[in-house]
Amino acid sequence: MSERLHRVEIYDTTLRDGSQLEGISLTVEDKLRIAEQLDWLGVDYIEAGWPGANPKDDEVFARAPGELRLEHAELVAFGMTRRAGGRAEDDPTLGSLLGAGTAVVCIVGKAWDYHVREALGVGLEEGLEMVADSVAHLRDRGRRVFFDAEHFFDGYKAAPDYALAVLERAADAGAERLVLCDTNGGSLPHEVEAIVAEVVRCFAGGPGIGVHLHDDTGCGVANAIAGVRAGAVQVQGTINGYGERTGNCNLTTIIADLTLKMGIPTIPAERLERLTPVAHHVAELVNMALDPQAPYVGPSAFAHKAGLHVSAIAKRPDAYEHVRPELVGNGTRFVLSELAGRSSVVLKAAELGLDLDGPTVNEVVDTLKRLEHEGYHFEVADASLELLMRRAAGWRQPWFRVESFRVICDDTDPAAPAVPGGEPRVRTEATIKVWVDGQRIITTAEGNGPVHALDRALRAAIGPRLPALEHLHLTDYKVRVLDTQKGTGAVTRVLLDSTDGDATWTTIGVSENIIEASWQALCDSLVYGLLRAETRR
Repeated sequence: MSERLHRVEIYDTTLRDGSQLEGISLTVEDKLRIAEQLDWLGVDYIEAGWPGANPKDDEVFARAPGELRLEHAELVAFGMTRRAGGRAEDDPTLGSLLGAGTAVVCIVGKAWDYHVREALGVGLEEGLEMVADSVAHLRDRGRRVFFDAEHFFDGYKAAPDYALAVLERAADAGAERLVLCDTNGGSLPHEVEAIVAEVVRCFAGGPGIGVHLHDDTGCGVANAIAGVRAGAVQVQGTINGYGERTGNCNLTTIIADLTLKMGIPTIPAERLERLTPVAHHVAELVNMALDPQAPYVGPSAFAHKAGLHVSAIAKRPDAYEHVRPELVGNGTRFVLSELAGRSSVVLKAAELGLDLDGPTVNEVVDTLKRLEHEGYHFEVADASLELLMRRAAGWRQPWFRVESFRVICDDTDPAAPAVPGGEPRVRTEATIKVWVDGQRIITTAEGNGPVHALDRALRAAIGPRLPALEHLHLTDYKVRVLDTQKGTGAVTRVLLDSTDGDATWTTIGVSENIIEASWQALCDSLVYGLLRAETRR
């Protein structure tokens, strides 16, 4: 490893490479909002897309100058070298890159002789000329040029002289960064470190070396660390590791690893605490749930469940946490389950601002163990857990009291086949009797199923007096059969995710009757939302 602790540039390609992940489809608005988040985080470069490749990316570059106010990052346009047999001056891809109007452009070119012959179908010398001509053309027109050497590690292993010749042509033509790409993601850390070290040695005093790693072997971040150890000054990757196949090098992990573990500066130090909020915000924008166990930024990254761990953390926070969670904008969480001991409950109560005496703590521990044995799973139902602890401390929700409920399902024509998009054949009606402010209210509502009908009936009964309900919405509904050997008589567990637009929480219900289980979770969801609304006043 180089003795010099150089600063490492962070180059984000979430908007291009990251969007190639199956299931992600970003709108222009999504891309602009993600770019704002990346700039707020403090990355150096944001690769906004491939101008000329599709209308969406063209619109991003057209709108960016007027709508993006980047304070730290540079916007980058991505493209490829000129076409085989053509001239750089006439090449439409290079023309689109120049038309994007960014000061920095990044172009990709083949660095593996096998790809030059088989994929491009040209001679090796023409492959070199394509790189040199393209870089020189862009440089002559005032652009800073980064050169992505595609398949570099595979190419170096197969034909090192040619792979290095590709880099040399790019460097001689004026490339500012030579980025070594593990495009197939098959390299391992010891290979990356050795190869990057050799390239750094060959280009000492010349353009800086970068690395672009994929995660097909599960080594994306490890390979980036290896590259930096060998002298790379730029790491390309994506927020949350989004990317084609198994993804790209995860920037949320590599930024924290380099900064906190290796003492190598990356993003501005005062912005490191933005890592977790940005990871979560981007996950929301791409509409994919963040991996709870994502290093540093995941909801479970600093969650402690085992009683022994929690007891130790109560005395020394660093006993079971490798870094202080607040450094990356995360926090310690104490997860209560059948493994919980007294210290776990005490710490969780303190986190919620509850003062529980000894007998109440014992009661909570016993209740948790009994309910988890029955099928409850409170570590994934944060809101129901909080309500359980508040009730143990004597709290009772003041907004409504349910006397009874009834659900009726009518199949109007059992023999008729269901018609997609047609009128529902099975009609569901729910009736609720509830007390609000001493008044008995009875309401009936229809829905597209039992949960929907119950939700509508309860809201009709209490909504006029509790306007905060307008902001509470169900976002997900999950059912799990716990003892499948009992068939349709099995106990079911229902989890409801809800939001008030500001936060999301989960509630739980367990019963042999799926409607009862759903009702438990639904009631807890609304009560928790009302509690949040009251405490935020």
